[in-house]
Amino acid sequence: HLFLNMNKQRKLNDFLLAVVKSIFQDMVSMDMLVMKVMNFAQRLVDADRASLFLVDAKSKELYATIFDVGNNGGKVEGDDEAQAPSTPKEIRFPLGTGIAGQVALTGEVLNITDAYSDTRFNRSIDQITGYRTESILSMPIFIRGNVIGVVQMVNKHSGYFTKEDEEAFETFAVYCGLALHHAKLYDKIRRSEQKYRVALEVLSYHNTCTEEEVRECIDKEDGLHVDLLQNYYFSAFEYDDFNKVRFAICMFTDLFGLSRFDKMSLIRFTLTVKKNYRRVPYHNWTHGFSVANTMYSILKRSNSVFKSTECLALFIGSLCHDLDHRGKNNKFMLDSESPLAAMYSTSTMEHHHFNQTVAILQQEGHNIFSKLSSSEYKQVLGLVKHCILATDLALFFPNKARLAQLVAEDKFSWNSMDHRLLLQAIAMTASDLSASAKPWDIQCETVKVIFEEFYQQGDEERTLGRQPMGMM
Repeated sequence: HLFLNMNKQRKLNDFLLAVVKSIFQDMVSMDMLVMKVMNFAQRLVDADRASLFLVDAKSKELYATIFDVGNNGGKVEGDDEAQAPSTPKEIRFPLGTGIAGQVALTGEVLNITDAYSDTRFNRSIDQITGYRTESILSMPIFIRGNVIGVVQMVNKHSGYFTKEDEEAFETFAVYCGLALHHAKLYDKIRRSEQKYRVALEVLSYHNTCTEEEVRECIDKEDGLHVDLLQNYYFSAFEYDDFNKVRFAICMFTDLFGLSRFDKMSLIRFTLTVKKNYRRVPYHNWTHGFSVANTMYSILKRSNSVFKSTECLALFIGSLCHDLDHRGKNNKFMLDSESPLAAMYSTSTMEHHHFNQTVAILQQEGHNIFSKLSSSEYKQVLGLVKHCILATDLALFFPNKARLAQLVAEDKFSWNSMDHRLLLQAIAMTASDLSASAKPWDIQCETVKVIFEEFYQQGDEERTLGRQPMGMM
């Protein structure tokens, strides 16, 4: 007797370890976990059948998609993979109905020796399954004080279910609850991921350029003058969005040529970048293009002090540095508890701009870096991220102070990667804020749209019950 008890306890311990392993390593599906639970529970108390019902809190019902596992229900050792039925049939009934329903409602264990003499027994389940129920051991499964399911054993092979069966079953039920809770979370995450993929697919379709736009861009390639774009006083306000796309392609081609870049990918990439700038007053496609144009002017006059990969990252970083900007600053995103702020606690929008850049590069036919080697690709992408994050003004002031100190002490070195990264960051901010050094008419236009955007944020802050800054 002692040996049998020790053996039963060992089997229970082995299975509980397997459950913990499944939770934290394997993350099996809900059906597979339910099958594993039912198979072991059946053997734990020497039952002929095992059922596991889950609580549907919304409909106030118990349901089971895998029902009545018997001796041929699948592999049943504690740490083995159980085999779920290929075509599960769902059974549902209200809480309080039948033995399992009563256990779910009261949270109390029921050990019944003669099912048909108990008025709470729901004979309809036997009618559905064609099985004759005699003895029942039904145990609630709790999570945080709430019943989330019921494990029910039917027809013990040797007599009736005992107090020892109840105690072993009760220990087992605690771990069942933990396993089921994690499996539910896993299923929920998996469903959310599928919804996210569908939403992303729809969004990508609507936020990606059309082939008609690509053909139009190809048809209107002529008539562009690079000299015009090299002029620091060039004004983006004088041209429509489509022409700014043509100008951006022209600047890229002038800087890097097309020997290592696919022209069609470049056209698609630029058109889609334009499409992913929101129609906000200031942080829109015109601003993104203007910053890229200033960076183009800097790179054309920098006497090759930047390496080719650095130039590529600086130009693409400038063009994409405010992708999907919502017209709100980082503080607003944090204060309003934006989902973006939850994802990125620092440089919130800048991280989002970089991720949008990567998302566009990953679209079919948009990867302008596809002909680069894997090491070059990794390096350029890392530099693009550095350049975009550098446009956070919170980073500019310490960068400026550090560069000023290096210059004052005559310690700046082009051989230092750290110093080169610092100068790239400064060049990004200089390009981002270059409108303040443009001719007066360009400055005036810029100030108008900046304050329009500021006022929109200020109005929204008031609706949220906050007092905006004076300039907003």
